[in-house]
Amino acid sequence: MELLEARIESIAAGGAGLARVDGKPVFIKGGIPGERLVFNITKDHRSWAEAELIELLDASQDRVHPVCGIYGICGGCNLQHLDYKAQLAAKTDILKDAFVRIGGCSPPEPIVIPSEPWEYRNRMQFHAIRESGKKSAGVIWGLKSEKNAVPVPDCPIADPGIRKLLGEEKKSLLTPLGKDRFTVYARGDLFLCEGVCGRGKTRILDQDLSLDASLFFQSNGAMLEKLIKDLLAIAEEADHSMPMADLFCGVGTFAAFLGKLFPRSDLVEENKAAIALARVNVNAPADFFAQRGEDWVKRNSPKSYGFIIVDPPRQGLSQSLALRLAVEGPPLLLYVSCDPATLARDSKILTAENYTLKELRFYDFYPQTAHIESLAVFAK
Repeated sequence: MELLEARIESIAAGGAGLARVDGKPVFIKGGIPGERLVFNITKDHRSWAEAELIELLDASQDRVHPVCGIYGICGGCNLQHLDYKAQLAAKTDILKDAFVRIGGCSPPEPIVIPSEPWEYRNRMQFHAIRESGKKSAGVIWGLKSEKNAVPVPDCPIADPGIRKLLGEEKKSLLTPLGKDRFTVYARGDLFLCEGVCGRGKTRILDQDLSLDASLFFQSNGAMLEKLIKDLLAIAEEADHSMPMADLFCGVGTFAAFLGKLFPRSDLVEENKAAIALARVNVNAPADFFAQRGEDWVKRNSPKSYGFIIVDPPRQGLSQSLALRLAVEGPPLLLYVSCDPATLARDSKILTAENYTLKELRFYDFYPQTAHIESLAVFAK
């Protein structure tokens, strides 16, 4: 094993520390900017490498002791070794860097909206670790690491309802028979478990929204409320005489609030189970389309709307959808993103035509991790 020394330059997308050896980028898990450390290469690619931290030669003042006893093992958090304010700064830099490298521009300085750093996560996916030869008794709940499922006796980022259950034997009764992977949702008095008690309602601001544990729903309820309040304030600037559209609408969370500002909402979502719940959650005039966004725009011109919000998965917008929105989109377009790289890529397409990136916000939905949720406001 060859030991090398280097100084960490920055936190890279994904959470690893970035160093360089003879100009070659090396990503070292657990490294913090400014630290000099000893490491060894674990995977050597042509233009970059991955490495394991062996020894800290001088630690950063931003380094803290991880709260979780299985930090670095379970495959979940990857920034618990970094002070929370430093986490926010590092992720803000990652967001800005994506726009410079991929989007080819310097974005507006992001507005940073922090979260409670612990006990924030309402929705989690667990793996059932079963004792050999047993179907339900003796089931342990685990999280998926890089190689296998790791037993989780506690999780300090989880909602208190999930943390309480992790320490109790009765959780085995909630494990869906025959399912090795399942999702739970807990907030306040509500507890849902996919395959057992999967459907319920949660209070978001002044509304009860129906959700299903098996379908996507934002995992940080407190941050979701902050985001919705901001969306409502921004949407006040739109033309309220024209309809709005909500693409990748999921269970209709955004339109349930924003739809009241417009004469009609068009909700587009390819997951048929999600669009069925959206019909329940949206009480304003609305039409529902169980199809992909790129198929929807073939028959519905974006210029017929005064306001559009998109919330795509990590892959971002398809090129055809991004181009159509760029050319025919409404005066105000909001883009909720879970990946800075695809947001920057799509922003380059949008701003090459009629739009200006008016505002960029970073919502820290997932403290202690490198995940970055953001909102880009595009205006003509």
